[in-house]
Amino acid sequence: MTGPPDRDPGLQPERTRLAWRRTTLSSTVAAVLAVKAALHNGVSAEGVIICSLCCALWLGFLTVAHRRITTLAAGGPPPPLAPRHATAAVLCTVAVAVCAAVLVY
Repeated sequence: MTGPPDRDPGLQPERTRLAWRRTTLSSTVAAVLAVKAALHNGVSAEGVIICSLCCALWLGFLTVAHRRITTLAAGGPPPPLAPRHATAAVLCTVAVAVCAAVLVY
């Protein structure tokens, strides 16, 4: 009698790494669109402030994502995502969404 096939531990980290890459790409597109929306009607102090905030948040998310992608690509079983990194990623994502909503309205 044979048991269930062994799970390939390499697939989960690879999928997660690719998901981080897709999310980083989406975040980049959102930041570029925010810059375009902020500067569409000319340069204003409010637009520059919101644009700068969106870019700073994008850089924060990019830093967290790059660290996680590097950890996942290192091989072996990856450690769990640290709660402070997960919190930073969520806060950056939500803040970029709020900035986008402010730019639209």
